[in-house]
Amino acid sequence: MIHTLTMPKWGLSMTEGRLDVWLKQPGDRVEKGEEVLDVETDKISSSVEAPFSGVLRRVLALSDETLPVGALLAIVVEGEATEEEIDAVVARFNAGFVSSNAEAEASGPSAQKVEVGGRLLRYLDLGEGGTPLVLVHGFGGDLNNWLFNQPALAAERRVIALDLPGHGESGKHLHNGDAEELSQAVLALLDHLGLDRVHLAGHSMGGLVALTIADQAPAHVASLSLIASAGLGADINGDYLQGFTEANNRNALKPQLVQLFSDPALVTRQMLEDMLKFKRLEGVDRALRQLNAQLFDGGRQTRDLRSVVGRQPSLVIWGSDDAIIPASHAEGLQAQVEIVPGQGHMVQLEAAEQVNQLLSLFLKSQA
Repeated sequence: MIHTLTMPKWGLSMTEGRLDVWLKQPGDRVEKGEEVLDVETDKISSSVEAPFSGVLRRVLALSDETLPVGALLAIVVEGEATEEEIDAVVARFNAGFVSSNAEAEASGPSAQKVEVGGRLLRYLDLGEGGTPLVLVHGFGGDLNNWLFNQPALAAERRVIALDLPGHGESGKHLHNGDAEELSQAVLALLDHLGLDRVHLAGHSMGGLVALTIADQAPAHVASLSLIASAGLGADINGDYLQGFTEANNRNALKPQLVQLFSDPALVTRQMLEDMLKFKRLEGVDRALRQLNAQLFDGGRQTRDLRSVVGRQPSLVIWGSDDAIIPASHAEGLQAQVEIVPGQGHMVQLEAAEQVNQLLSLFLKSQA
């Protein structure tokens, strides 16, 4: 069988990718799920995994080449195939390939903005059916922190990601910057969308927000999924928080962001530029300082909500090498605990496939 390996689409906004390096060479055996090449987008770098097994017979894209989503990258053959048969497959593919990115962008779902509770909130609503899942990002993040998770999870249910107040394209003004204020904003969005009961998944500070909602409005929460979550112990990397908050150029910001990942190469120039663009928006600096002072005063977490875990079905996911919040905070919780070996704080981006599988199985196990 002749398989075609194509440029993947990670997230709704991706239209093209730059081929960084081939991890396999023609003639190499490739197993399903094995990393074949690295691709860089305007958001992040990641590896492309083979969706099938076979021998890499032909590479059709060069390092540093930028290609549209869906473009042919390589041919993998399972069993036998002549060069002529491969030529015919390549010719048919290229003849029929039309980059439909512009059409997809025009017709596909896009983030929306709504004014609720006197503030502007941006959210992205994908999928349909089932009990909805709401994704809550962490400190300094936005809904794009779920770039590799939301589309995959939305194949099975409705999934909503939002920008918390002070972040992304939501309103930047915060009253006092505590967990209750952020939680009330999420609840206001749920009320606007007419959602009485949802699954909540939170990353880092977003985990603290999810825990606060589960504590104060438990009837709204079908389950809790906490990824490298705040709110489960006092320890946190205060130097990172301070450094990130104060950084105002690439040289100052890069040493902070590399602490989020197990692979520092994932911190691309574009990621740095995007983050600096956000940090320079009016009101962002004040919002980040408020949140840091309220939630992580003196480099320690001020809220302990460990007792909330387990009141609803709970899943806890952590990267073993998290440099921001230690994975040891997962010990002793009344939850299904999954430690992902070798991963850092942004485990949902770096180990997206594994995290998506854990989340999907957990959510399917709930009524």
